[in-house]
Order: sequence, then C-alpha cells, then structure tokens
Amino acid sequence: MSTDVTVRPRPPAGQGRRLPWLRAGLLLALVIGLTASISLAEIALGLLAAEVLWRRRAEGGPSLQWPLLGVIAGYAAWSVVAGLASARPFESTRSVKSVIWFGAMYVVLAALPDARAARRFATALFAAAAVVALFAIVQVTACPPAGTEVWPPLARLFRKCERAHGFFSIYMTLAGVLTMVLAMTLPRLTGFGRRAWWAVPGWLAGVAALGLTFVRGAWIAFAMAVGAGILTRRRHALVMGGAAVAAVLVALALPGVLPRARSIGDARDPTTRERLAMIDTGVRLLREHPLTGIGPGQVKHAYPLYAPPEAVRRSTSHLHNSALQVAVERGLPGLALWLAIWGWFFWRATRIATVLPAGPDRALVLGCIIAIGAFLVAGLFEHNFGDTEVLLVAASIMALPFVIARAPAS
Repeated sequence: MSTDVTVRPRPPAGQGRRLPWLRAGLLLALVIGLTASISLAEIALGLLAAEVLWRRRAEGGPSLQWPLLGVIAGYAAWSVVAGLASARPFESTRSVKSVIWFGAMYVVLAALPDARAARRFATALFAAAAVVALFAIVQVTACPPAGTEVWPPLARLFRKCERAHGFFSIYMTLAGVLTMVLAMTLPRLTGFGRRAWWAVPGWLAGVAALGLTFVRGAWIAFAMAVGAGILTRRRHALVMGGAAVAAVLVALALPGVLPRARSIGDARDPTTRERLAMIDTGVRLLREHPLTGIGPGQVKHAYPLYAPPEAVRRSTSHLHNSALQVAVERGLPGLALWLAIWGWFFWRATRIATVLPAGPDRALVLGCIIAIGAFLVAGLFEHNFGDTEVLLVAASIMALPFVIARAPAS
C-alpha cells in the first residue's frame, strides 16, 4: 500500500483533457444516481467500471491506483471472520457484501483522468444536489394534507412529505447526501467566479432542504463542517463566515426548524431517550462479545433480548451509531480496522492538500476532507455507513483527492 502523495505534473496538452463521450455520459448518470436513484448509481458504476477496463485494454495507460486498499481489505477480511463466528454464519457473511461499495472510490478514481475532470465531477454533483434540494423544498411546502388523493405518478414523491426526502425513500438519506455535498462545496464557493450567481443560491437551497429534513444529527455535522471550512480557508474567512450566517438565517426562517433545534440534547425528547437506550444495549453487547462481535447483520436478532425497559422500540436492525454498530457486529478489532480506513484517508488527503498551492485544487481537497469528517460526525447519530446511497457518495468523494494528486491542474 503506497504512501506516496507526490503531486505529479499535469499531462501534456491534449492528453486526458477531454473525456470520451461514453465515459462522460456514464459519469453524468452516476452523479444523477448519487443524488436521486440508487438503481441508476449502481448501473452507472457497473458500466463505468466495464468501460474503464475495456478502454484500458484497448488503449493502454498508466497502472490503476488502489489507495487505502490494505485497510479496506483488512476490514473486509475481519468482517468475514466475525460473520463465520456468529450464531448465524451464513446470514451474517451475506451482510459483508456492503463492503463492496468502497469499490466506487476506485471506479471514480480510474474514470477521472485529472484535476480538471475531478473539479467538473464535484461541480456536477453539487449542481445535481442543488436541483434535488429545490425539489425537496417544493415537496415539503406543497405537501398535500393527509388523506388527499395525489396524481399516481407523484404519489411516491409526495408520500410522507412532512420531512424532505427528495427522490430517496427516507429523509435521513437525503440529509446524509446533502451534508457531504454542501460540506465539500463550501471551501470552493470563493472560486466559482462567474458561476457564483447560481453556486451561492444553490448552496443556500441545499441548506434549506437540509433544514427541512429535520435530521438533527445531520445539522450538527453540517455545523461542524462550516466551522472547519472557516478554519481551513482563513484567507476567505469573511466569505465563509457570511455563508455560515446566511445558512443559519435560512434555516431559522423555515417553520419547525427552531423548535426541532431546541430539542437537541433534551433528555426528555423521546428520540434522545431511544438513542440512549440503543447505546446502552450496544455497550452491553460489546462487553459480552469484544473480539468478533455478534456478527454483521445480527443486531436485529439480539436487540429484542438486550433492550432496556425504557426502550420505546423493542426491535431495530441498527443502533443509530456507525462506530458502535461496527464494534458490536465485528468486535474491537473490526472497529480498529474501520477507524483505520478513515484515519488513513485523512492522513493521505491532508498530505495532498499540504503540497498543493492555494487554488481550486486545494479547495476541493480540503472540501473532500471536511465532507468525510461530516459523514463521520453524522454517523454518531445515525448508522449512515449502512446506508448504501450515503456510502456511495462518501466513497466517490474520497476518490477526488487521489485524482488531483495523480494529475493536478497547472
């Protein structure tokens, strides 16, 4: 596993500057799928991987890169061990397949030739998220009263529309995606230039849609991302601070947001009590199974037996905390390997950002670091690592610093 983060010079003019039309179309489909449709994202990833391998075989090119492969493979291997050691080995080992979604990082890394393509991918992802955010705002503001008949083609989109969920099935997924995309874009806002006329309003629309999901854990993660953005872009602290103030004003202007925000940390809140009950259950399960855990996918069987009396829900498939979920399912070694994935990414990406000059490439790398940090903070309140749609966005964002390190802009 290479630790080289040397920023290589840009390819000669004409090389790697324009993507083949098929690859460009598949990347666009992937971007749309990441923000609106898991099925489209999965299909686009599969076809994109096939296109990359076919074109590489036909035309040749530099060897493929596999950053973080050692720690990801170690985590996957230990997941299999934990599954085989569980009470239901066949069912548990089947749950390990979720690790394959880290493959999205390698597909995006292989498909994007240089920093210019990485920036375009990030901008397209932000634009798609902004469009979805605008739709989500309409979704909530035009939500029909309960019992109202809705035109069948729109029935799914306006079902349970009191909380914004966009084209996803649940509001938590939309919140997880918006949090990362908004965090990734924040350090880049000062570099959009002439495109700022849509970038800033689009970013604020994303903030409004995030507020309308009413997912408090995502709000906390986003607030920490904004703080990190201000600290990492001190030359533009005034702009970043203005964006933060505007975000707060937009969020507080939305109906229902302020009362929801006030309930954060309230021990009397039913959701807070439920989360505390899950933490209590997870800690007791980890104490009894510290080495290999209870096995991936086995919380749904164990929780009814271990849930404390004060738990409102007597069954659940996850503990609303990604780190605790990993520890309970895979034991402390599994948790250590899982943390190593993120630690190794932060170390590599930070080294890349350090050697890059101030400019759009460095802003994007910093945005990716902040976005993954926001993903992990949100995971303290929701098992977003188990949400395929959110994990695919995280894996795609993780690829961008390594694209820039391989072939930065001039």
